[in-house]
Amino acid sequence: MGIDDKINNATEDATGKLKEGAGRATDNEQLEAEGRADQSTAKLKQAGEKIKDAFKS
Repeated sequence: MGIDDKINNATEDATGKLKEGAGRATDNEQLEAEGRADQSTAKLKQAGEKIKDAFKS
């Protein structure tokens, strides 16, 4: 996994956590759902990168 990919995935995960927290605090279900979706997307990307790295070794 390249360092750029790691940074992008971590940023997307952190953004998702912030969105989810803000949505929960403001009782905004849509924002909360977007945050969870962003986190899921970031985790899937991280898993895909780890699989690619495993086959490169």
